[in-house]
Amino acid sequence: MITVIGRGHSGTRTISHTLYSSGVYMGQTLNPSGDLVPGHHMYDACRVFARYVKWNGDLTWDFSRAHATDIPPVFTRLLGEYLSSVLKHGGELKGWKIPETTLVYPWLARIYPDIHYIFWIRNPRDCIIGRHKTDDLRDFGIQYPTLPDEQGEAKEAERLRRAISWKYQYDLVKSTPKPERWIEVRFEDFVLKQEKTLERLEDFLGIPLARVVMRKDTINRWQRDEGVNYFDFFEPAMREYNYEIPSTVFAAAPARSAVE
Repeated sequence: MITVIGRGHSGTRTISHTLYSSGVYMGQTLNPSGDLVPGHHMYDACRVFARYVKWNGDLTWDFSRAHATDIPPVFTRLLGEYLSSVLKHGGELKGWKIPETTLVYPWLARIYPDIHYIFWIRNPRDCIIGRHKTDDLRDFGIQYPTLPDEQGEAKEAERLRRAISWKYQYDLVKSTPKPERWIEVRFEDFVLKQEKTLERLEDFLGIPLARVVMRKDTINRWQRDEGVNYFDFFEPAMREYNYEIPSTVFAAAPARSAVE
């Protein structure tokens, strides 16, 4: 079984469509993004997990209780209901993708330690340009700082909210011990070095993969974006994954002043 981990707008639809085209059963009903839907049971499972995360204030969260606690039966039930079509499928090749999986990844790795995990990464500057369901972590029970103009939905606050969601999900993944079958793939490499990247994935999964057409204009969209798309707390992750750090950190001040 295969699952894809990665925040919304990380380009995860690309690997979902690739897996589907390669004969991997990705669930009974998929939306255009390649998500297994409906997702309401997964969303509720995310809210159960959130009860075990402590917000420390600022942009830090304590995941220790979530890692140490026994997984509550209600979570296991909700996850099973969400994955029912995948779990019932009799074929050897099956999996699923929905970005909210990232919000429950630590418990997923404990329940399914032997499945294949694909961690899909994209420059966070591109990730926060578009709107996604996980933009507001409070919708899933996760607390974070109050932002300026919360009710007015100013564009800068909206981008900051998305950036905080990105950081939370990155921190959550990094806090979790990697399963035995784990691979990290940059979306940019899939676009620019598709053959080499697919060979890595084929070695990892042990199956041949279909080739899908990729457009180069799907990467570095931040260069054509007129809004704020960089925050100083992106820097550690961007250095880790070899993304360019701006020479002028124009968004560092808003990020600090906006966080109480």
